[in-house]
Amino acid sequence: MVEPLVAYLHYLSIILAGGFLVGELVICRTGISSEQTRRLAGIDVVFFVSALAALATGLLRLFFYAKGVGFYTGNPFFWAKMALYVIIAGLSIKPPRTFIRWKRAGTAPAADEIAGARRFIHIELGLLALMPLMAVLMARGIGR
Repeated sequence: MVEPLVAYLHYLSIILAGGFLVGELVICRTGISSEQTRRLAGIDVVFFVSALAALATGLLRLFFYAKGVGFYTGNPFFWAKMALYVIIAGLSIKPPRTFIRWKRAGTAPAADEIAGARRFIHIELGLLALMPLMAVLMARGIGR
């Protein structure tokens, strides 16, 4: 019963991470209020926790459940998925720093700052959308 629960938590955390990124994108737009800038920082924390939960449950599945370490680590799509995670994590550094700066300023950010933050979020979402493709290819043993 533990293995299906870990798999469920893994999928749920991925969905939540994507959902909170979409939430950031919806709120981060021209005309953002000071209340919304405070909310953005909080949403980004939940995105971060969801992404960490996806990593933790994924590692549990890798080492203790599913098909075993050897099945995954010999597959280039596994490494592509890990690379996507690292790239997304790297891209995820700038937006929260921007959101915190906006929150501290207490004033509406400039349009170019908003556009820059949105660009990062769009890229993160695009890369996140590729991760299930890597997972499907990996799980079916394609590339081995």
